[in-house]
Amino acid sequence: MAITLTPVALERVQRFVAQTPGALGLRFGVTRTGCSGWGHIADLARDEREGDTVFEFGGVRIYVDAQSLALVDGTEIDFAKQGLGETFLFRNPNATAECGCGESFTTQADAA
Repeated sequence: MAITLTPVALERVQRFVAQTPGALGLRFGVTRTGCSGWGHIADLARDEREGDTVFEFGGVRIYVDAQSLALVDGTEIDFAKQGLGETFLFRNPNATAECGCGESFTTQADAA
């Protein structure tokens, strides 16, 4: 099991953590959303919660809740500038389909 960060995403998360008092690392998971069912969520972790699995990548701790773990295991997180904005991108091997706008995804388990 692993969650990885590209070099540019690692640098961005390290900067966010360093600039935020009390931040422990990155909280990563999924939530029900959109037309396909699941959406990735990424935020700063301010606490470790019961059931969290904690990965460490390049000195950054990544906190994943138990419900999200099977849906995000193996994901590579990237960071890119798109037009005038910036965003995290997720290469999730568990996603079998995405909605047209790319905001949500479906897994093989959802199809069953």
